[in-house]
Amino acid sequence: MLCGMRRRSLLLLPLASPALAQIERPLRLIVPFAAGTSSDLQARLIAQHMGPYLPHPVVVENRAGGGGVLGAEAVARATDGHSLLLGSNGPLVNNPVLRADIPYRVPEDFAPIGLISRSPLTLTVRADSPIRDVAGWVAAARRGDLSIGSSGQGTATHLLIEQLFAAAGVRATHVPYRGSSLSVPDVVAGTIASVMAEISTVYPLWRDGRLRVLATTGPRRSVLMPDVPTLIEAGYPGLTGGSWAALVGPAAMPMAVQAAVVAAQARAMETPAFLARQRELGADVAAPEERGPQALLAFWQAELARTRATVAAAGIRAE
Repeated sequence: MLCGMRRRSLLLLPLASPALAQIERPLRLIVPFAAGTSSDLQARLIAQHMGPYLPHPVVVENRAGGGGVLGAEAVARATDGHSLLLGSNGPLVNNPVLRADIPYRVPEDFAPIGLISRSPLTLTVRADSPIRDVAGWVAAARRGDLSIGSSGQGTATHLLIEQLFAAAGVRATHVPYRGSSLSVPDVVAGTIASVMAEISTVYPLWRDGRLRVLATTGPRRSVLMPDVPTLIEAGYPGLTGGSWAALVGPAAMPMAVQAAVVAAQARAMETPAFLARQRELGADVAAPEERGPQALLAFWQAELARTRATVAAAGIRAE
């Protein structure tokens, strides 16, 4: 039996009431990466805040493997009507563009729910590096004595590096790692000169004075680093990117369940606690006009087109 608070929450969604009746058990939200990753944090945050607007909770399940492919495939093939995926660049854009062996089609095998947030990347060097800004980084690349790490071949960080190379007309030694948790410590140690990495990984070391962030890659300055310019401000108009999080279901998801989840996500993203936690993570919550299935589908298709163009221009090959 629903508690009084849950009943009051459901009354906030009168248009979705018939759809809510179709949710007969907890929803399963699959995260295609390990616990503690940025995708996992986003999944648990949205699941927590969607719960009050649904008749059953949203249960997060980690199913890592294949760079996100294993979990995404599980949702694409789900027929239980109650499965969701925490979608992101890797399984929904980068891997399908780079690999011919992906066992699902994008976006055809999925039902879009809505964009949750975007997280900018950072162009970062060690705190005592002689490189003090993006212009200095470009000059070092032109001299041929610069290395830059990414979180892996074909990842969002690697693609942003290639876009920066093209925009600045330079090259540097690209060093792919298996995640930013490995690349960022090597910048601190002096093993590599610079890194393109997630803001959530860099922030603690930047705050402690061990790293210098030359630029962030969002459309505006990060609330975590308000004094750090964007790549746009550094002279590269339109050069933005990073990681993003969204909810999708399988293409076979019942329309009523999809409608109920869309409504619950929209309400969850307006709650003060949700917004406050996203600020702490340095993420930009999707604007109202960016939410919902059609907006997510348009965003997704644009990301696929941009990634295909970047990959073709740079001749990137997956590992």
